[in-house]
Amino acid sequence: MRLVVSISQQTLTVFNTQDEALLHFSISTAANGAGCQKNSECTPVGKHIIRAKIGEGAPAGSVFVGRRPTGEICTPALMTEFPNRDWILTRILWLSGTEVGVNRLGNVDTMQRYIYIHGTPDGNVMGVIGSHGCVRMRNTDIMALFDMVDVGAEVDIQS
Repeated sequence: MRLVVSISQQTLTVFNTQDEALLHFSISTAANGAGCQKNSECTPVGKHIIRAKIGEGAPAGSVFVGRRPTGEICTPALMTEFPNRDWILTRILWLSGTEVGVNRLGNVDTMQRYIYIHGTPDGNVMGVIGSHGCVRMRNTDIMALFDMVDVGAEVDIQS
């Protein structure tokens, strides 16, 4: 499996080993656009791999903080209680850049920036920018994707 994230189209496409497109998902990437610098809140570009899969078996809407489940399930009431929280829900695919000087090491390290593909509250619109750098997906979509891909799978993020 290989994943291609298109920032311009706000889509994530899953390709098989024969390079045939299997699935297309609507996503949301960074409101600040594409970029690899630390603290930019941009979505990094280039070749990546899935470094870790987090959240297997967690219920849909499970809240993660620091990659750990809080035991909460995201609800409108919880979102009102914590209005400034960056909601990372359901599953996390933690990305690591593979291109030294582009998205790996130094001030451009995707993994050190904690860039994920993850679930988001159901009310968040997909197909438009809006994240803080990560790739947001609907909870049902991230659950399906999580079950399809393995650690080490290639992820190409294109502007």
